[in-house]
Amino acid sequence: MLNEKVICAGFGGQGVMSMGQLLTYAGMLEGKEVSWLPSYGPEMRGGTANCSVMIAETPIGSPIITDDATAAIVMNLPSLDKFEADVAPGGVIIVNSSLIAKKVVREDVKAYYVAANEIAQDLGNLKIANMVILGAYLELAKPVEPSSVIAALKKVLGPSKAHLIPINEDALSRGADAVRG
Repeated sequence: MLNEKVICAGFGGQGVMSMGQLLTYAGMLEGKEVSWLPSYGPEMRGGTANCSVMIAETPIGSPIITDDATAAIVMNLPSLDKFEADVAPGGVIIVNSSLIAKKVVREDVKAYYVAANEIAQDLGNLKIANMVILGAYLELAKPVEPSSVIAALKKVLGPSKAHLIPINEDALSRGADAVRG
């Protein structure tokens, strides 16, 4: 039974809130129970930012994730340091290895290292690093279909930015390829 509890974390401006919102919207499009709870540091852009996302088949009692996250997607070192302990044993930690040289210390979780910034740069736009690492998460946990994330993105971007859809699709695909065994 689907019961994903995901922490998305990084610096403001890295798209962690957008990543969480897209997961939530995609879950809504698929008729799943969802929650999204943002948390910002006082600095906003450049400060810390994280959000908690839940996607489930049954109603969600509380949007707060304490020490039982099924996954953490971390885009910077302070986020890894802060949230590594919040992932439940057997959970997944996806690390943006472009910005984080440190390895996950815990041995009771599965760690994946994705060079999200380099992949995004190869695709021609550093701003899609969040979509690269989101693609990795989608491949590992399969909480929603990538097509639902793209449908949500189309709604968020609107017709004036529809030209950005193909590069975002490529980013999701490249992120999935990065963790495919």
